[in-house]
Amino acid sequence: MRRRFGQALRLGVARDAIALVETRRWGRTPCALLAEYTLAAGAFETAAGAQDALAKVLDDAPAWPVSVVLADDLVRLWHVTPPRLGARLADLEAAAEQRFELLYGDAAANWCVRAAWDPVRPFLAAALPRTLLGAIEHGAAQRNLALVEIVPHFVAALNRHHAALRPDAWFGLVHDQVLTLGAMDVTRNGAGIAAVRAAALPDGADAAWLAEHVAREALP
Repeated sequence: MRRRFGQALRLGVARDAIALVETRRWGRTPCALLAEYTLAAGAFETAAGAQDALAKVLDDAPAWPVSVVLADDLVRLWHVTPPRLGARLADLEAAAEQRFELLYGDAAANWCVRAAWDPVRPFLAAALPRTLLGAIEHGAAQRNLALVEIVPHFVAALNRHHAALRPDAWFGLVHDQVLTLGAMDVTRNGAGIAAVRAAALPDGADAAWLAEHVAREALP
């Protein structure tokens, strides 16, 4: 398929489903669904399972640039306070890995840790499962797809809307009945993150519940 200016692919990966969307910079419809499949439980727990799932949507895909968005329950998100006397990247990486192991009780070596590294203020970090990450990179290379980025859903949404955020705002995203909240630290130099929280949405959650929940999270 001949690629027009502004056309690209977006691959959405969830624990139980996978979908491929064509995105367009111009035109009446900004995107079009190309393929979507429901997956068996544990499809992404092994390299072979992940590759099979990816093949369902990528085998017939055009060789266009592709951005990958991972559901937040497939990754780990946390905020990191930079060490006072450590401004090197290695110091920030060590602080992020130490915080990850403290929060999740898992070895950081099992994950690929990425972050908006910042030696001055708290920053958001994400850990992507190495098995899934390797399968995506391998699948894209096999099909001559240029990988633009691989990001968690929360990060993708935050990147899209950060310019509209006010100082001390909260940024929230709901997916699969889970609310992920980020307490923003917005300055002239951009938007940082002071905290990140995830909570299951109760049945009947409404605007009043959200206001109460944010108020509780805002307490020191």
